[in-house]
Amino acid sequence: MKQRDKLPSLLLLPFPPDPSDRHLLGAAYRPSLVAALSRLKSPTAAARLTVAVPCPILHGPYLRSKTLSWPHAQALVAGIYAIVAVVCSQLSIATEVNGGPGSVDTTVVLIDHDRNKRFSSDFRPSIEPNNTVVVDLATFASAYHPWNLIFHVSNELGTQLHQAYLRFAEGKQTLLQEQLVPVEGGLTMNVAKPGPSASPPQTTGRATVCLGGTFDYLHPGHKLLLTAGALLLQVPRKDSGESCRYIIGITGEELLKNKMYAEYVQSWDERARNVISFLSQILQLSDRGWKDAAPAAPVEEKDGDFQASFRNGTIRVQCVRIQDPFGPTITVADIDALVVSGETRSGGRAVNDRRTEQGWRALEVFEVDVLDAEEVSDEATKTESFASKISSSAIRQQRAQANLQAK
Repeated sequence: MKQRDKLPSLLLLPFPPDPSDRHLLGAAYRPSLVAALSRLKSPTAAARLTVAVPCPILHGPYLRSKTLSWPHAQALVAGIYAIVAVVCSQLSIATEVNGGPGSVDTTVVLIDHDRNKRFSSDFRPSIEPNNTVVVDLATFASAYHPWNLIFHVSNELGTQLHQAYLRFAEGKQTLLQEQLVPVEGGLTMNVAKPGPSASPPQTTGRATVCLGGTFDYLHPGHKLLLTAGALLLQVPRKDSGESCRYIIGITGEELLKNKMYAEYVQSWDERARNVISFLSQILQLSDRGWKDAAPAAPVEEKDGDFQASFRNGTIRVQCVRIQDPFGPTITVADIDALVVSGETRSGGRAVNDRRTEQGWRALEVFEVDVLDAEEVSDEATKTESFASKISSSAIRQQRAQANLQAK
């Protein structure tokens, strides 16, 4: 194995179709994802892939005062993770973090980029974060490196993006020609809207965001939930002395002892470390790239309470062990938003009922989309059976069966 094979690879996808519904996303991105995932699948090693999707999703005239439409942003992330999950299922590629040989650990990252923006000849890219977790292409190129392979779509839009990225990334990594891999692009449709175009309603960032889950064998469904929560954060200026908080409740082992194949449930510590490691790929910014891929300060690990800081302390991530359906939502008063999935929607209502009983203000609840196979696959794949294939229970079952076969 080459030393660089241990590095993550990058897939640069061109601008999404407009509108970005699941069928159009599949038509646009599926061929490229199939090519990249197929290339990275190895019978002897695990691989990692970052899928970067540029889109002008941020609005606002100043670097520090950006806003985004959370429903549109999380729907785009959900659509791409759904395609990844379907493709990996069909290619027999494991999707979980630390999945072992044959797995591809894929992370979707949104990039704020305007194809019409022009840069002066003396422009020097640098890390310029704004008040959201989404960064522009120049910042991404400055902070995310080095790569094993860089996949780019071989059509006009894909080539333009690839060239812009390479310009911004100049000097960050010496790339061989064999590391630049063109892949097939799909069909991208943009439907002209009648009348003047208007940006969708913007979502104000929140100082403290909370969500919960088991996060056992971290997979695309978990990654979508964690990314969607991060997109809600209002990130303070680095010189403000303030920080936003991202509180993640992770179910304790006691509540999981009756799960299917409970003996294969990962320890709470391992699940918490995987959550923080995944979020570091979205939140950490350093011109040293992967050399500083860990949090800026070591993770503070206490029993049932892991904490890490990112972006000069402006983002604070806290993983806490929960032993009931409510967790920190009924012990911490100053939470602003709760992120739920379709499966935990009723839990969000129960949380607000309890907070009201305690005389606290109700949390604003944000619901993420589901990873629906029927919306991105041409095959007659039942969503229910598809969901079961990418669940933590299915992964534990596979581990149990592999263990039996090895005996």
